[in-house]
Order: sequence, then structure tokens, then C-alpha cells
Amino acid sequence: MSFQDRLRQHARAVDKSLAQALQGKVVQNGGAGHGETEQALSELSGAMRHAVLAGGKRFRAFLVMESAALFDVPVQQSLSCATALELLHGYSLVHDDLPAMDDSPLRRGQPTVHVLWDEATAILAGDGLLTESFAVLAQETTHPDPAVRIELVGALARAAGAAGMVGGQMIDLSDSCATLGLAGITRLQALKTGALMSFACQAGAILGRAPAPARAALTRYADSVGLAFQVADDLLDVMACPTETGKPTGVDRDKPTFVERLGREQARDKAVQLVAEAKAALDPFGGRGDMLRAAADFVLDRPA
Repeated sequence: MSFQDRLRQHARAVDKSLAQALQGKVVQNGGAGHGETEQALSELSGAMRHAVLAGGKRFRAFLVMESAALFDVPVQQSLSCATALELLHGYSLVHDDLPAMDDSPLRRGQPTVHVLWDEATAILAGDGLLTESFAVLAQETTHPDPAVRIELVGALARAAGAAGMVGGQMIDLSDSCATLGLAGITRLQALKTGALMSFACQAGAILGRAPAPARAALTRYADSVGLAFQVADDLLDVMACPTETGKPTGVDRDKPTFVERLGREQARDKAVQLVAEAKAALDPFGGRGDMLRAAADFVLDRPA
């Protein structure tokens, strides 16, 4: 199976799993209340579903499932973990689009949650997705061993929290962000973008109870892929149009990026180098790592 076919296959499975995870979740938990309360809960449920079911390549989910496949993890387990990660990623996008953050009206070619509903609903929808992600990780379908589930919960919390994605977002919003050099930008993106990608690959190793050397190799791969992903994203922001990306472009024009600091040609060269490093990190897995190698190439030349 080609990389593109496998990416689409995983995306379809994750989309179905996400829909099942959110089907009637809010209203069901609310019980048989009054019509007014059910309407409010239905609105929240609709906002949550819009946030995660509006399409997407599900690249992070792909990394979970393919890294898990290296260790022959049952597909249902890796799918459950991938679903949890996509729920959390969805929360991060809802909050990132808010007026207090990037103030974006579009995401994946559709109006963002705060535009279709309002800011308060968007905040609560994000909160709901965030907490639901950990509920999914805690289910036995993710792994029969509670110790493995606890390890996954801890790893995702670290990747998404103040020492990971949230910390990166705070740096991005800070006054000092404008003066960051290459080292600072690299640190920012390793937290804001790379932390969740690193978790995606670590999750497969955790599910497979992989030995330390294999985990270290996947961490090296994820670190390089995550940074290459951001460099490519910076290039798309200046070279693509909103119709292609499904969201506004040029939003980082006043922020330090790899393209702004290096120029387009050197930024592209950096991405090429990072992809090569990522693929080299997979050497211990031999041919079993071919899908992840193809994923690294996809990061470099992915469509908008």
C-alpha cells in the first residue's frame, strides 16, 4: 500500500472513531433534562463535533498508528490512542483560533467555532475536547494494562501542558517573541508543534512496551519531523493562498519564523536536512520503518 493510501485509510478510521467518541456525548451525560438545558448541551456537542470532524489529514494520528505498528500493537489500541490525540489537537486549534490568540475566521476551509457560535462556546468546546481526550486514553480499549494507560496519560499531559504545547503558545504570544533568534524559534516550535508529534511516536512505543533504544530512536525521528513540519508550514504561509490552505495565510508576517530568519531557500534546505535526519533515525527498524520514512518525505512536500 502506498503512503497516500495508508494515510487516507488511517484518516477514515480515525474520523469514524472520533464521531463515535462524540456521538451524543454531552446530551447523554446530561440525562433527560428540560428542553432548555438540552438545547444548550446540544449546542456544545455540535461545536465539539464541528471542531474535530471538519476534515484534516490526521497526520498525528498516522504517526501514532504507524509507530505502534512497529511493535505489532493491535490496531484497536493504536486507533483509540490516535483518537485521543486528535481530540486534544482539536481543542488546541479551537483555542488557537480565538480572538485572544490568532483571531482566525477559517479552519480547514470552514468557519471556526467562535465564528459559528461565540467565544464562550468555543472555549467550552475546547475544554470538552481536552478532557474527553484523557477519558478516551483511560478506557480499556486503549490498552488492557492500567499501567500503560497511566503512562500514556502522563506523556500526553506533559506534551500538551505548560512544558509542551501550551508553553510554546505562551512564548508565541509574548512580547519577547518578536526578537527571537533561530535557537529561540526552534525552542518555541519544539514546544508548540513538536511536543504533540513527539507524543504521537512515543505513544506507539508505550503501547508496544518497546525497549529504551527503540523509544529513543522514535523520539529522534519525531523531533526532526516535528521541526520539519513547522518549517514547511512557514513556507506554506508565505507561498500558498487561503483557498489552498483552508485558513488565512500571512498571519505570521509579524512573527519570527524560519522563513523570515533564513529566507525561503535556506529554510527549504533546513527542512530537507531535518527530513534526512528523521529518516536516518529509523535505521534500527529496517524496512518496517518505511511508512514513517514516507511520512517524513510527505512533511517536506505536503500539499497545502
